[in-house]
Amino acid sequence: MIVNKKGECKLTKRKNKKLLFIIMIILLIIAITIVTRELMIRQMYKKEYSEYVTKYSQEYGVEEELIYAIIKAESNFKPDAVSNKNAQGLMQLMYATAEEVAQKNGIELNEENILEPEINIKIGTKYISELLEKYECMEVALAAYNAGSGNVDKWIKEGIIKADGSDIENIPFKETNTYVRKILRDYKIYQEIT
Repeated sequence: MIVNKKGECKLTKRKNKKLLFIIMIILLIIAITIVTRELMIRQMYKKEYSEYVTKYSQEYGVEEELIYAIIKAESNFKPDAVSNKNAQGLMQLMYATAEEVAQKNGIELNEENILEPEINIKIGTKYISELLEKYECMEVALAAYNAGSGNVDKWIKEGIIKADGSDIENIPFKETNTYVRKILRDYKIYQEIT
């Protein structure tokens, strides 16, 4: 063992420097991981069309995070998306449903402008606001957005699901069951990153 003039062991000093270096590297890796994760989450959970989402969320009393979660699930922010069932636009509106909502609310709608982001978000946000008002439960309103009010009313009447959404796992349509869970998960993530 080599001891310097101060009585310190050079070997211990070298070990301490090495340990400090390793700790700094570990902290750097942790910091990079946190920043990278945050960037990846923000990339995956976009907030495009925010001017329309903010405007119509405020106008119709719906949380922005819910609208973003619906758009993410429905079209992944592709304004020209059309499903195999012919649901259209960012919020994947069926034309008949969009037309009904538009007529009740004095919104000009035609087969060309349904794909326009502002019109689609306006009508989709109004529609989910009506479902939230009708069912007074986000889970049930989301089930109705996906499967239709007729199906949801029937499930409630037959006791398949409860009106309070407490047994939403009993939704008989696998697609709708998965859809509701996905929206709720994404909604929570959007709330966290806001």
